[in-house]
Amino acid sequence: MRTLISTAFVSLDGVMEAPGGEPGYRNTGWTFKEVDFLPEAYEIKGREQQEAAALLLGRISYESFSPVWPDMAEFAEYKVMPKYVVSTTLAEDDLVANWGETTILRSLDDVAALKETEGGPIIVHGSASLNWSLSDAGLIDRYHLLVFPLLLGAGKRLFSDTDKDTQKLRLVEHEAYANGLQKNVFDVVR
Repeated sequence: MRTLISTAFVSLDGVMEAPGGEPGYRNTGWTFKEVDFLPEAYEIKGREQQEAAALLLGRISYESFSPVWPDMAEFAEYKVMPKYVVSTTLAEDDLVANWGETTILRSLDDVAALKETEGGPIIVHGSASLNWSLSDAGLIDRYHLLVFPLLLGAGKRLFSDTDKDTQKLRLVEHEAYANGLQKNVFDVVR
């Protein structure tokens, strides 16, 4: 069974929306506008590309990343690995041609079936709505969180507000950095 990892930049109050400058959000670009850059704080981002065997995205994140990431040296490893997009509306014609093999999944059952296949970890970037659904369905196995020392107030959050049973997490890696960022890696306890 493959491991499904959710990776996110989050504010201390749980907001994950528009960390890189995506339009339409009041505090867009909060990861680089508000906190000094320290390369060592982002080590996990490079490691994720080395360890992941596939990339999973929701439709909105796919539509944001696919025009940009294929040509960025920072994301070169993602270009060659299989990508999966969870969407009920995206068509094959909507997929970009220069980002390698991409498969559209139509349901969480398709994601669960993908997890049952052979291969290495599957990593989820961005994709707030998809994260909510995956978490609520018990499909996420690990979280890689870079927590920023910011309170952003409104915005899409990493976790849904679904009324559900407590889900216990086990901290397996953590580090605090001079710029206030914290790396927290949690395994989901089953």
